[in-house]
Amino acid sequence: MLYVSMLPYVELRGAIPMGLSLGLNPVHTYVLALAGSTLPAPVILLVFRPFFNFVKRTGIFRRITERIVDNTIKKSRNIKKYYLPGLFIFVAIPLPSTGVWTGSIAAALLNIRLLFALPAILLGNAVAGLIIMLISLSIIRVV
Repeated sequence: MLYVSMLPYVELRGAIPMGLSLGLNPVHTYVLALAGSTLPAPVILLVFRPFFNFVKRTGIFRRITERIVDNTIKKSRNIKKYYLPGLFIFVAIPLPSTGVWTGSIAAALLNIRLLFALPAILLGNAVAGLIIMLISLSIIRVV
């Protein structure tokens, strides 16, 4: 569970339903998925910008790097407009490509400091996990 939730795009949005389908306790499933999906955030926030700047300068993966940056910037318009509340809402909405990975990359690209970005990302991730848990347990129905 912990490792599955660390994967980009899967995160806790895939790990929670998987854990519940395997018969794991819902509380343990939530805690493990939340911990696993949260672990990459500080690493991404600290390493992403210098790494991408290096890759852009070397030219080897320039097109791929620019495409990732452009896609992330397009998705993060509301983050830029609303800053930390926007980052929180972006991560909290349990839709594909709106999780911790994309939120952390967007925060790094928008130069939001770790001290401010990390709490917004963690709280948003916790809310997204709660929503996914409630949907997976059929407490909330999605039409």
